[in-house]
Amino acid sequence: MRKLQFLVLLFAAISFNALAQNKDAVVGKWLNPSGEGQIEIYKKGAKYYGKLAWLKEPNINGKPKTDVNNPSSSLQSRPLLNLEILKDFVYDDGKWTDGTIYDPKSGKTYSCNISLKGNDVMNVRGYIGISLLGRSETFKRVK
Repeated sequence: MRKLQFLVLLFAAISFNALAQNKDAVVGKWLNPSGEGQIEIYKKGAKYYGKLAWLKEPNINGKPKTDVNNPSSSLQSRPLLNLEILKDFVYDDGKWTDGTIYDPKSGKTYSCNISLKGNDVMNVRGYIGISLLGRSETFKRVK
């Protein structure tokens, strides 16, 4: 009987550990489809966020690129490098949902969901209203 209890506890611990690792599987650096930038995804509390950690061309005319397309004039001078563009994602049943993605090229923010296809491929879907009305992009993990 003790052996059975031990095996059940061991299985529960392994399952819990696998689940915890699965939640954080999205954490790391990801290259966008065009190869112009990398997003670093990290966890703050129970939510996931992402920032522009690298830009192929971080400067324009010798000065850091800024958020010139932001609709708020007070934010247009902030640098794009290290700008938090993914916010407030929660892990739910194998996906990261209920977050937002900011597109510095348009200055618009969209609802967003993230899913993984294996360890090194991430699908990011930005949308307005419902997920059917949106666009997906595939990112690759930076080794």
